[in-house]
Amino acid sequence: MSDFFALPFRDRRDAGRRLAAALAEYRQRDCLVLALPRGGVPVADEVARALAAPLDLLLVRKIGAPGHPEFAVGAVVDGGAPIVVRNKEGMRALDVDEGAFQAVCAHELKEIERRRRLYLRGSRPLDPKGHVVIVIDDGIATGATVRAALQAVRKRDPEKLILAVPVAPREALTELRGEADEIVCLAMPRPFGAVGYFYDDFRQVSDAEVIAIMARYRTDLAREGAEQ
Repeated sequence: MSDFFALPFRDRRDAGRRLAAALAEYRQRDCLVLALPRGGVPVADEVARALAAPLDLLLVRKIGAPGHPEFAVGAVVDGGAPIVVRNKEGMRALDVDEGAFQAVCAHELKEIERRRRLYLRGSRPLDPKGHVVIVIDDGIATGATVRAALQAVRKRDPEKLILAVPVAPREALTELRGEADEIVCLAMPRPFGAVGYFYDDFRQVSDAEVIAIMARYRTDLAREGAEQ
């Protein structure tokens, strides 16, 4: 990891290729790459292809406080059995009781299910247990969503948990250090600003692009299953 970063990434695929090079030691390992959609998917696609690893989505939804949806009191993460992460201090500060929390959580779970149907045609998540799991996004701002994602993956017993991102503020990575076994970050510029500042092309990733990428991996998995 470095404080110095002379040039921005051209786009997410350029960032993914550079990240793949930094993760080359895992080429011969039993890896599973998990992308945070939508922005993390093209980045993760490059990494998964370079490592010859399967790719899946890690669907995370913030649980906002009733009346204050911008304030996260928790998060829910997709999986065989969805995992809920609570911000208990935030719940106490905004007087959010368990019933209200569960109501918002149920709503966000429905949105996760909708996105899994849209992006993956409803296929079940791949199981991280026993794999080297690499969680990828296109960058980190505050780290709240990534923290929930890492905590959820940890509960599914991976062999090793790695967070890999092209760019992030040093402070956010310091706070996330206890959530992953290893953090790979190509640049930690100061001042930081926003993730998009470090990409020449940071246009929004479309649903269609995510669907196309994930369809290719599902086809590969189906072919491998038929050959076994």
